[in-house]
Amino acid sequence: MSSSLSSQSASGPAEASSSRPPTHQPLVEDADSEEELLADDPLDHALPEQISFKRKQKAAASSPFSLPRFLSSPLGTGSNRQSPLPRSPQSRLQQLRTDNHSNDSTELILNYLDTPGNAGEQPLDTKDANGLDWYVEGPGRRVGYDDLTAIDWIFEYAKERQRLRYLFTGSSGILGYIKQLADASQIWLILIASGILSGGIAAFIDVASDWLGDLKTGYCSNVDGDGRFYLNKGFCCWGYSEYSQCHDWHPWSSALGIYSKGGGWIVEYIFFVLFSVLFAACASLLVREFSPYAKHSGIAEIKTVLGGFVIRRFLGGWTLVVKTLGLCLAVASGLWLGKEGPLVHVACCSANLFMKLFSNVNSNEARKREVLSAAAAAGISVAFGSPIGGVLFSLEQLSYYFPDKTMWQSFVCAMVAAVTLQAFNPFRTGKLVLYQVTYHSGWHDFELIPFAFLGLLGGLYGGLFIKLNMRVAEWRKQRQYLKGPVTEVVIVAFVTALINYPIKFMRAQASELVYFLFAECADLTEDTLGLCKAGKANTGVVALLLISAMLGILLASFTFGLQIPAGIILPSMAIGGLYGRAVGLTVEVLQQAWPTLFLFSSCEPDVPCVTPGTYAIIGAASALGGATRMTVSIVVIMFELTGALTYVLPIMIAVMISKWVGDAISPRGIYESWIQFNAYPFLDNRDDNGSSIPDVPASQVMTRIDDLIVITATDHTIETLRQLLKEYRFRGFPVIDNSRDALLLGFISRTELAYALSSAVSRNLTDETEAYFSHQPLSDPVTSLDLRPWMDQTPITLNAKSSFQLTVSMFQKLGLRYVLFVDRGTLKGLLTKKDVWFVLNGMDENNEDGTASADVGMGRGVIREQGESGESEERGLLATPTDDEEDGFEQLR
Repeated sequence: MSSSLSSQSASGPAEASSSRPPTHQPLVEDADSEEELLADDPLDHALPEQISFKRKQKAAASSPFSLPRFLSSPLGTGSNRQSPLPRSPQSRLQQLRTDNHSNDSTELILNYLDTPGNAGEQPLDTKDANGLDWYVEGPGRRVGYDDLTAIDWIFEYAKERQRLRYLFTGSSGILGYIKQLADASQIWLILIASGILSGGIAAFIDVASDWLGDLKTGYCSNVDGDGRFYLNKGFCCWGYSEYSQCHDWHPWSSALGIYSKGGGWIVEYIFFVLFSVLFAACASLLVREFSPYAKHSGIAEIKTVLGGFVIRRFLGGWTLVVKTLGLCLAVASGLWLGKEGPLVHVACCSANLFMKLFSNVNSNEARKREVLSAAAAAGISVAFGSPIGGVLFSLEQLSYYFPDKTMWQSFVCAMVAAVTLQAFNPFRTGKLVLYQVTYHSGWHDFELIPFAFLGLLGGLYGGLFIKLNMRVAEWRKQRQYLKGPVTEVVIVAFVTALINYPIKFMRAQASELVYFLFAECADLTEDTLGLCKAGKANTGVVALLLISAMLGILLASFTFGLQIPAGIILPSMAIGGLYGRAVGLTVEVLQQAWPTLFLFSSCEPDVPCVTPGTYAIIGAASALGGATRMTVSIVVIMFELTGALTYVLPIMIAVMISKWVGDAISPRGIYESWIQFNAYPFLDNRDDNGSSIPDVPASQVMTRIDDLIVITATDHTIETLRQLLKEYRFRGFPVIDNSRDALLLGFISRTELAYALSSAVSRNLTDETEAYFSHQPLSDPVTSLDLRPWMDQTPITLNAKSSFQLTVSMFQKLGLRYVLFVDRGTLKGLLTKKDVWFVLNGMDENNEDGTASADVGMGRGVIREQGESGESEERGLLATPTDDEEDGFEQLR
């Protein structure tokens, strides 16, 4: 994009800020200098004052049993204690101006700093001779965050601390306690409402997807007096031990009057394929036309959002509606996908919807991410009927920042969601999910060998599936034929339906298949899949199970990544259950063939020794661990599904081995792989692998000042700054005193600078009006524009000689947006979060290619530009193939 960009600005020397103001200067009154500018501050309603890092003076101590402790006294009568309400900023400032005692200057200044500011009131005199502005340092005012940018965690938490500080010190008496209680209850109201909505949506998806899925094979009508068209096959034939006895269910062959076996099979095959393609196409059309962010599972994007990235409309109302309806259609289509992962996205959308009702939460991006972390647990809770597993899933897989209070909030939200789903009881069996089973037998010591083998298979499946899925995604992105999201979905759905119908294991709905694979034969009223055959008859079943697992891997690789709501958790469980059941049947045949073998000596006579269903659930856990690289949460989810504490140890062994093997094949899980593929700037704060970080000074990686566009403190007009924004599309600009000394004064974001310039119009300032970023005591505040309120005067800085590893650690642990590098106050360079991501992932890609180089990204400044239309440079979010032709990660030459 840009080349040979100069940091030298055609400006003369400017006055730099010093640590102490001059002692004698004429007073310059600042009447209406920035009243209009700050009156339109978008954060005025959310932040009662400018952020200050000074400690507030404590009120005088009073007896804990005194009456004023509970009943506030605005007039101060009957008590010597000072009112907790601070005096107006104008009165304090006037006192400071008229005070002639220099010894009281410091105390008055500190009192001034503790005063809550109001953007709508008369602004403080920033040109006062006593130099108040020299002491007022902070992150500056913020307009908000652009789409596809990182948030400032430090600023957001400082803003929240400041809000709570004045909430507790400015409210006393019974009314004050009520205000504090109301403020604390907002989070709980959001989480409870989110849990209720998530449970209701999950119940709706279960009922609707089951009905649409059974509609592919037939319909229900009133013959015996109970049939209704809106009932699925299970409810239509409720009470019958065999489906052959149910006369209310009509297959499509009999509905068309075709009773021959061959003709009926062909007719039902055609209807199965047609309905599958129709449902998948409708789901894809919904996503394309109404909410592109409803595609995929959404977990990769949620991880990125919780890591501090802003994706507008990703959690909006339309996304929630389209995701819900699209999931019903996508699951019913028979594609190899699941609803478990997308339900996490649904739960987060529900929380975001209710957060809009509470401005204190909605206006703080850090608090919003804490609520979203808690709400994500509700998605897994209703997906698996596993509230504790949902909490651990959010902690282990999703959350970037997960304090103790968030764990408690996650627990409440997950519990409310599970109780709501239990109240709806969508299956009328008392189960939260269809494949919830109960085992009546234990396991034997010799079975640890096949359990460990299942862990090995799970790791192989996870590693190979991730590589295959990423290759398919790259091929889909680069191919030049059959392009278009709906076309791809229709083709994959057609091929999947053609393969699924002839194979009985693949014809069933994924949740129904998992139930049959997990269940013991004693609990099955009808063996529709033939899993309970005895003896040598199991040989054909084992072969069919393995073939189904292989085909499932191929179909899931092509399905996960389509423009359709789709998760990978349930397909992984189905694939693991298929090969797990095959291993279980094999071990059962061996034990029955050689019961006297020393390996089987622990088996009791006349009692079934091997339970193939337990192998299926252990295989499902291993496959899930190999694909997602989760550990503890998988064990807890599987335990809550079965209720069998006996099988926790085998599941732990299988998950542990699958993770080891999967990490050896592919270092990233499926969600991390998609984050990397979509180029989301996500830095995992739990990644302690320092070998991937080059051991070089940060000066070799940072964007040097010679390649930066910087702004000098003075010699600017509104027109020149607007021309700067028009010419350079960078997200922000460092501010220095002058081009010769380059002393760092601060950093101003593009958004804040653009807003400040646009607000100058309301003050009737011309384009030739002087604009400055440092203290100018002789400038006329009425005819000039002071931009210091919008500048971050305390940016995070490091010495230019610092190591790159320290820099990466600061980005990961503190959630920084950018770091400025200085040497004795002189600006040397800059690094942004996206720069760090680019360097680290460039290293990873080269390492995977076997051409690792320590010079990757070294010595070349990497800086981001914003698109001409104001959009971000990120690719992979909503980008079409043509959008990706120009790489957004341009390097300045």
